[in-house]
Amino acid sequence: MSVYQGSLAPDIPAGALCSDSVTDELLGVCEEQWKKLEQVQEKISLVGAEALQDTEKQVLQAKALSAELKKWADREPELLPKNHKVLVAVGMEELQRVNRELEMVLSCCQAKNEKLKHDVKSEQKWLEEQEELLNAATDRAKELQMEISRSSEAKAVQETKRKIQKIKAYQENLLETFSDFLAEHFPIPQQQANENRKKKVFSLEPTVELISLHDILELLMNKLFESPHDPYITIDETFWPPYTEMLLRHGIALRHPEDSSKIRLEAFHQ
Repeated sequence: MSVYQGSLAPDIPAGALCSDSVTDELLGVCEEQWKKLEQVQEKISLVGAEALQDTEKQVLQAKALSAELKKWADREPELLPKNHKVLVAVGMEELQRVNRELEMVLSCCQAKNEKLKHDVKSEQKWLEEQEELLNAATDRAKELQMEISRSSEAKAVQETKRKIQKIKAYQENLLETFSDFLAEHFPIPQQQANENRKKKVFSLEPTVELISLHDILELLMNKLFESPHDPYITIDETFWPPYTEMLLRHGIALRHPEDSSKIRLEAFHQ
């Protein structure tokens, strides 16, 4: 019994179905009506075969046919069997047939409904699994992105430090080479008692200690970078004049336009 059986019509008892006598009576009524239909058909055929004599007869016949047609149109249809038991038996049998067909339709709908429920559960489970996979993949992608970002930043920092160390090493090497070059080719000037043996001999007691060309250049560079708005230094007795003149002639140093006792380093980095 189906879950919806309580809402359906009750089963028709076997005794209420059409018996042989009821069937015979129905067949008899149908044969009688069929004979009447054949008689009417014959009359129509005969009327159509007759040749009408005049127009007046045709008009009268048309009126008669119209009146009969209206009569049949207004007539309520009558049930073929007049026996109430026959009508009940036929109706119950038809109801039983319809009931069986509806039960078959209901069973098919229930089977399809169960299948749809199963499919929905399967799809829901698959959707949940896909959402879990998507969430896991999203979290992993975020972690990888953060790792890549940190790795890139750390790599950039390490690369920058390596470049800075390389530049510092190159700078130290360059300064050492430059210092050696200046010490070799531009040593600290030594004042001699006899500067020119062919000329007048005289003694010169040094009053101050002269600084090297390396020291002069270092003073000029430090002043330029420490106070670029006022890069001039004052020349005093510790500056050997030939070194100062050499720097000015070769454009390495520039003299102050208003004070000739001040010089500054040319800004080659600008």
